[in-house]
Amino acid sequence: MSQKLERLKTLLAEVADLNHAASVLGWDQQVNMPPGGHEARGQQLATLGKIAQEKFISDEIGKLIEDLEGEFAGADPASDEAALIRVAARNYDKARRVPPEFVAEQAVVTSRAFEAWMEAKGKSDFSIFQPHLEKVVELVKRYISFFPPADHPYDILLDDYEPGMKTADVQAIFDALRPKQVELIQAIASAKQVKDDFLFRKYNEKKLNDFGVDVITKFGYDWNRGRQDRAPHPFATTFSVNDVRITTRFEPDNPLAMLFSTMHESGHAMYEQGVNPAYERTILMGGASLAIHESQSRLWENLVGRSLPFWEHFFPVFKKTFPSQLDGVGVKAFHRAVNKVEPSLIRVNADEATYNLHIMLRLELEIAMVEGKVSLKELPEIWNAKMREYLGVTPPNDAKGVLQDVHWSYGSIGYFSTYALGNLISAQLWEKINRDIKNLDDQIRKGNFGELLAWLRTNIHRHGQKFEPQVLVERVTGSKIAAEPYVRYLTKKYSEIYGL
Repeated sequence: MSQKLERLKTLLAEVADLNHAASVLGWDQQVNMPPGGHEARGQQLATLGKIAQEKFISDEIGKLIEDLEGEFAGADPASDEAALIRVAARNYDKARRVPPEFVAEQAVVTSRAFEAWMEAKGKSDFSIFQPHLEKVVELVKRYISFFPPADHPYDILLDDYEPGMKTADVQAIFDALRPKQVELIQAIASAKQVKDDFLFRKYNEKKLNDFGVDVITKFGYDWNRGRQDRAPHPFATTFSVNDVRITTRFEPDNPLAMLFSTMHESGHAMYEQGVNPAYERTILMGGASLAIHESQSRLWENLVGRSLPFWEHFFPVFKKTFPSQLDGVGVKAFHRAVNKVEPSLIRVNADEATYNLHIMLRLELEIAMVEGKVSLKELPEIWNAKMREYLGVTPPNDAKGVLQDVHWSYGSIGYFSTYALGNLISAQLWEKINRDIKNLDDQIRKGNFGELLAWLRTNIHRHGQKFEPQVLVERVTGSKIAAEPYVRYLTKKYSEIYGL
């Protein structure tokens, strides 16, 4: 191996170690840390972030990348070496523009904002979070200013989560998708409605948790390289290919959300556990993008976990676990219930037909924030108005409205559209998977998920960050991210459930 490439890998491994150490602190902040620790934790994260940034943007790394770009100019672009140099160069150029002092300041501001968000959500009072969000948005605008002007300032934020994607691309996809989803929702609204009251009875939290653990163990989540804890907002996090953790939460008024949350986060985690081990401590470790990541979590949660074959396998055990709650309920009635379409307040609990409308709402608000076209003080009222316009429902309070998501407290503006893009990618992949695995439904009906996971390992997981999302999707499915497969999936599924 080239000595310069070996040296670059050594330096990048140290940066990766620092970033993963910060991730451990971030995980602990949400899972274990007492409320009084947030100020110190913010400083700790700031210090680690600043050191990692300074190490990454060093002149030595810059010179190594420059030399290696010349040395590997004729290499196969799909080779690990060429990909590592390409991704390192891209990330270096972006990171070099951002002062380490800014990274440290952002860590402190977002740590405080997260604690304020938790308090504000608990008290359902946006005014507690507002001054912190104002600082977060101010920092986001400063971050944009470090980069050359883009077609739209939001492009710079989106590119951090979805490399190569433009705001106009996402808006075009959403513009094509929105009327078709609205048409489907309207058709469902005029059909006979699904009975689902048995989903909202009292379910024992521990039994639900244990059932979810059994499900994702069958999926293939490796407990020797993972664990599950509780957090205010479910998430997955990676410290190593061999240490990928998930969290869940229990909602007494919507108990089965815990089960689907566990399936969702296991999809993220199995992706990270499936990355080529050779990418450990390199810049290629991790998922290709947030949309590709979300395609994995939504695939396991929805295309598998809400399918009839899945419940034909798991329902007998589930009903035996909860006999009084499910007395007189058959598998088909249960399947219809967990797929009921009903405009709702909370994004993470939204059904597949309405979910993307939640994302489109957030994208509009984020773009308005970046453009300075919205007063943050008025954000709760604007949110509520858009919820009425998009979904016909009005949040009764801030906790179920503008404060429901944690992302803005992290400074993660530019993130939300990846959720909807992930839905679209999951359906594209699903069509290809069903062409390649002819008896997939039968395998799921028998509780066999090994061939499905192996397909995902081979085609998606092992590549890590080697390919940009559009490139990866096109390599696997033959086309870039598109809305049509998702529309076909939703139309077929809900036509069967609702007799459309």
